[in-house]
Amino acid sequence: MYAYDGGHPSPSRPRGIGWPAVWWYCGMDLRIMIEPQQGASYDTQLRLALAAEELGFSGFFRSDHYLAMGDASGLPGPTDAWVTLGGLARETGTIRLGTMVTAGMFRLPGVLAIQVAQVDQMSGGRVELGLGAGWFEAEHTAYGIPFPEQRHARLAEQLDIVTGLWATPVGETFSYDGRHYTLADSPALPKPAQSPMPVIVGGMGRTRTPELAAKHATEFNTPFASVEDAAAQFERVRSALAAAGRSPGMVFSSAVTACVGKDDAEVARRAAAQGREVAELKANGVAGTPAEAAEKLRRYAGAGATRAYLQIMDMADLDHLAVIANEVRPQLT
Repeated sequence: MYAYDGGHPSPSRPRGIGWPAVWWYCGMDLRIMIEPQQGASYDTQLRLALAAEELGFSGFFRSDHYLAMGDASGLPGPTDAWVTLGGLARETGTIRLGTMVTAGMFRLPGVLAIQVAQVDQMSGGRVELGLGAGWFEAEHTAYGIPFPEQRHARLAEQLDIVTGLWATPVGETFSYDGRHYTLADSPALPKPAQSPMPVIVGGMGRTRTPELAAKHATEFNTPFASVEDAAAQFERVRSALAAAGRSPGMVFSSAVTACVGKDDAEVARRAAAQGREVAELKANGVAGTPAEAAEKLRRYAGAGATRAYLQIMDMADLDHLAVIANEVRPQLT
């Protein structure tokens, strides 16, 4: 059902040009998501990205955090999301790349617009920006990053600025006078390779989040929500789209923790590697045997999701990706 030629970019074969179409199954689109702040070097992330690409996943996304959570050591230390994605842009050929999601306080919006546009150019037009307000105060404190109140209001302005800069025609300037950010006569360069640039907004806020998505997003994501909660949030976004006069052509997706094994013993081993219980993962994630995982994904599809971001916590376990690709994905018809 999918084809991949196994090649990698070279100077004689430009990235994003003349490459075979990314595999897309006739059911739910599957992407891989990782949490490198828990402990992953660039090389570890590259191995995962190349494996995901070769196995036919449509996207490889990473979180944007500078501090490990829970009991993880975080060694060898954090990696910056957009520096990492710039490297992956040159070392992969077909897979889409992005953040789930960029922390809004880490970068000024004008700088972020430049960074994302550049990485999109470096990838040949394969980048997507997920942007959020940021929530983890400890990592801001640890690295001297401001953690102000009214982060959601700042996020709204950040989205205005980033999308406004990209949409400004070449040769014209962009200005913005907001409560939190001001830009004057920006040349609004560089431009991404893609136009429009895919923007992902997510969250479970009942009012402001759907409104932001309706204004700016090409995709809306529910992060680690139950099937029922995801369905309700998708409906709120549909209502916001209608109120904004937008067509209902939004992509709806869900991010879920994955823990899949060929049998119960393998599931238990992967759950233990995450420090979690099998029953809890089955209740709150996509976990179990391939048949159980496929059934859970079908439930998310029934709630309205056409795409799933599968959070892979053990970043040394490449076989986990293979099980999902070879045993789960064919069941998603």
